[in-house]
Amino acid sequence: MTFISYAQNFEDVRLWRALRQVENGFYIDIGANDPTHDSVTKAFYDRGWTGINVEPMQNYHDALCQQRPNDTTLQCVASDSADDLTFYGIPDTGLSTVDPATAQERTALGMDVRRQTVKARTLTSICEQYARDRPIHFLKIDVEGHEESVLRGMDFATWRPWIILIETPWARDHTWEHLVTDAGYQATLFDGINTWFLANEHLALKPAFDIQPCNLDNFQLCQGHALSYPVSTHDLDAQKQLASALQRAELAEAQLHAMQNSRSWRTLQKLRKALVRG
Repeated sequence: MTFISYAQNFEDVRLWRALRQVENGFYIDIGANDPTHDSVTKAFYDRGWTGINVEPMQNYHDALCQQRPNDTTLQCVASDSADDLTFYGIPDTGLSTVDPATAQERTALGMDVRRQTVKARTLTSICEQYARDRPIHFLKIDVEGHEESVLRGMDFATWRPWIILIETPWARDHTWEHLVTDAGYQATLFDGINTWFLANEHLALKPAFDIQPCNLDNFQLCQGHALSYPVSTHDLDAQKQLASALQRAELAEAQLHAMQNSRSWRTLQKLRKALVRG
């Protein structure tokens, strides 16, 4: 079965390469956003995995609830306390944030930044309630500048995600990275968008990250993926015309073979040969 990739930078392909042997796996997605577009977890859900989605934006939360009935979806933000927080929502994007500095930068760029108050929970409390004794195969964090607070709210001594990937664009300070490495994880890869960490007890998975996703992974990009070639109406028309022409050619060839195998055709061919000799 061909693997369909939905993630923006092949994150799901890398994860599948490392975890394909796991059945009914479990994930935690902090900043889940849309259930399909650029989703790191969509391909896993389609293969029977389940997990916890943390998403404060109402429209994305509702879409996750509708399209992922087997997941647990929480409308809150992950942080280092349970206090209510000011959330800066940017509709129809994955750029919403709790970080006021990031929000200010995006306001200055002319983005439609909308303030609202949201509930916060620690990752520890979320795991206590919903993960319990389940192994967490991967933890994905995409929180637009709020990474340190999320990490400070997680008890890594009790819950040990095998793989952690954290969106860390190069322009941001990564002052929080020691919180992961001090908890017994090794930084394994920076893919241009995310920093990847492996738990010390799961370093045997490291070879899965040695090369970039390629044809050997037997995957396809989902329809409409930003990295796929766009298909125009003209291209679709050309494809339909080509398919029709091929179908007509195949039909003509079949008719020719049928005629050549007929008794009348063989009799005609014998007559022509006789005339040539005469």
